[in-house]
Amino acid sequence: MDTVDVVVVGAGPAGCMLAGELALAGRSVVVVEKHAEASPLSRAFGTHARTLEVLDTRGLADDLVATGTRAGSLSLWKSAGLDLTRLPSRFPFLLVTPQRNVDSLLEKHARDQGARIVRGTAVTDLEQRDDGVVVRAGGLAWKASYVVAADGAHSTVRRLTGTEFPGTVLLKSIMLADVRLADPPATVITVDAVKDSFAFLAPFGDGWFRVIAWDRRHEDDAAFRAEPALVRDILRRTMGTDFGMGETRWISQFRSDERQIGAYRSGRVFFAGDAAHVHSPAGGQGMNTGIQDAANLGWKLAAVLDGADPAILDTYHAERHPVGKLVLRTSGATIRLMTVRAWPARMLRNHVIGALLRSGRFSRKAAGMFTGTGIRYRRAPAEHRLVGTPVGELPLRDGRLPESLRHGGFVLVAGKGAGPVTAPVPVVHRTDDGPGLLVRPDGYVAWAGDVTAGEWAAVLDRWTAPQRERSGR
Repeated sequence: MDTVDVVVVGAGPAGCMLAGELALAGRSVVVVEKHAEASPLSRAFGTHARTLEVLDTRGLADDLVATGTRAGSLSLWKSAGLDLTRLPSRFPFLLVTPQRNVDSLLEKHARDQGARIVRGTAVTDLEQRDDGVVVRAGGLAWKASYVVAADGAHSTVRRLTGTEFPGTVLLKSIMLADVRLADPPATVITVDAVKDSFAFLAPFGDGWFRVIAWDRRHEDDAAFRAEPALVRDILRRTMGTDFGMGETRWISQFRSDERQIGAYRSGRVFFAGDAAHVHSPAGGQGMNTGIQDAANLGWKLAAVLDGADPAILDTYHAERHPVGKLVLRTSGATIRLMTVRAWPARMLRNHVIGALLRSGRFSRKAAGMFTGTGIRYRRAPAEHRLVGTPVGELPLRDGRLPESLRHGGFVLVAGKGAGPVTAPVPVVHRTDDGPGLLVRPDGYVAWAGDVTAGEWAAVLDRWTAPQRERSGR
């Protein structure tokens, strides 16, 4: 039986992001994936601004952006879209690129950092002990300090730990298809909804388009099967044209659920991505939320494995569970508005809510929620208002802040007038009038204020210092 620091179950975006974070921090990690090869198909299609910011801190964003198409707006339905061009981000757009590009990028990054990825092996047993977790997969076995379940909506780890996945079925007959279009739409993202159906179109950039289609008439049909003819019919009824839909290389159907586990931790086992939360595809938030889960958890596991207070691991649930809950609410509200049947409700959706989403303040807030740039973690009342917010870009004396974070640790940002600062972490100097910042490895602000006062040191210790050092003071 091999001994490792962490076993990650699932080699999707969340699992590989997490493995890369742990390996970057010098921890031993094995990723166990039941599929022998990465899928050439793509469930997700869009990477949001906050996810690109996270990838930028590891030097991965520019390579991914080069694979896709930039959409300056996020369409929710025909009369409602969010302007992304004003996002306070280096990436004021939705990157439309197949999930397989994200998968391959993150798997390569994890391997490059030293993570071991074992494919074609399904986890069959999991045993939690006081000093670790034993994971068995076929004839292989590992003993790990911690296990992370990133094995999707039908998580084996969730079943083995007896973790409930409460929620409801939202829609039962959504169709996904990858098709050729002879006369594609002029817009990057095309969405519309009518009385009894909705349709969505996005390009993969290689001549193929992803279609998501739904028709109320099939909701209670036990014999329903996804067919190209049905997709073509829904496009015509919803959008007035099938855009010359031709060859279909892949088609499937799926049930959209709204579910979230009650706790993202069960002893030494943690849950991330679809293993922790599933929701409607509206807004394209699923893959993005999973990657951001992993970015939050990875450095915390590494810190505790290095001797920091194990209570740090409880902040993963405290910070990410509310985010998952918010995503369920926003995506659920969007899909319910898309599928309202009554004429007055559709008029309210198209005109009143559509107008609100086009208004400045409301639009900025909604764009921040959907893209993740507006997600902030709870702070103590006495802490600076910036604590718990994503830091984004700052004007620095030298280089860019995301580049300073690429070592995977904390960074101290000194204010404009600060003199030389001695710190156990990299120090950069901003050139604007903003406060000093202590930035976490995931790009969130841990502390803000006057660097010369030294208060940041206690915050850094709280997150990273070995317990023996704290108890000896």
